[in-house]
Amino acid sequence: MINFTSTIHSHSPATKAMLSIGGDTGSPILPSMTSCQDNRVAFIKSTIDVARNYGFDGLDLDWEFPIEPENMLNLALLFKEWRLAINTESLTSSKPPLILSAAVYFSPNSLLSGAFYPGEALSNYADFLSPMCYNYQGSWDTSATGAPALLYDKSSNISTSYGISAWKQNGVHPTKLVMGIPLYGNTWELKDPNDHRIGAPAVGVGPGTQGEISYDEIVTFNAENNATIVYNNETVSTYSYAGTNWIGYDDTNSITAKIKYAKAQGLGGYFFWALGFDSNWTLSRTASMAWDDGI
Repeated sequence: MINFTSTIHSHSPATKAMLSIGGDTGSPILPSMTSCQDNRVAFIKSTIDVARNYGFDGLDLDWEFPIEPENMLNLALLFKEWRLAINTESLTSSKPPLILSAAVYFSPNSLLSGAFYPGEALSNYADFLSPMCYNYQGSWDTSATGAPALLYDKSSNISTSYGISAWKQNGVHPTKLVMGIPLYGNTWELKDPNDHRIGAPAVGVGPGTQGEISYDEIVTFNAENNATIVYNNETVSTYSYAGTNWIGYDDTNSITAKIKYAKAQGLGGYFFWALGFDSNWTLSRTASMAWDDGI
């Protein structure tokens, strides 16, 4: 980790390195840790120690996902205590306070359980939140194709625009929201190769690993299979199809439109999951240029 942070810090302009903790969907570890003050204190101390020992500039919690109301209350307590400990350590060490952030569900209202994130606490104690605005559709529903990270959806609340608006309505200032964008797609096997629209009947997953495929692999698949690529302006999403294979993903068109949306909403920024899935930095560069141009 020392090599990682040293490399990051050697860049010009200066770049910060964050240590992200968690990510394990369905694991009992985070609910157990947050439910007890002694556990929270031990966790907080260890995270600050590791961050300082290895040269990290901040800490990020990736809990996928707190779904019970009790989990949400404990999450608020954790961030309150974490912020206090970070500020105290900063005064003691005379170092800048560590950045504190959280990767969160695309919406403050968990559609998995109906529980609400503690928006006020997260806004007060975190420097920024990173809504994971993807995985709206995937291998868990193979009955029909779907746009897995669409910006707009007139038929439901499962969309990036709904999630960002809901976070703002839940008390989080837009500058504290960093919008997530996927660098991978979700795939389906079409029931009828002649019906290839969004929402077309499907019978299973398509290419990739269990219905997921990186953007780099999508570019290769499209080229090798002479796939037809369709950009859907209404939803701001892209899909390609070849035979019975169907892939929903983001390309340069949808990325540019999403960055334009993020700028218009006054968001603090955007993030990709994950940079290593890009194809020759195509989407990363597209997003950077769109953000810098202020379009």
